[in-house]
Amino acid sequence: MYATDRGIEELLERRGEETVSVEWLADRLRTFVDLNPAFEDAVDRVACFLARDDADDE
Repeated sequence: MYATDRGIEELLERRGEETVSVEWLADRLRTFVDLNPAFEDAVDRVACFLARDDADDE
């Protein structure tokens, strides 16, 4: 297990039953970057990854 998997597992345990919108996710990512500007590049990469359709990878 990667160290990042701990956060993913916590997310699933705490919010696994919830349905969230893309707007909610975008707002949470913006808030995170506002509080942690050093992670701006990483969050941008994750957002781009999530935004792209699987077909774009082919």
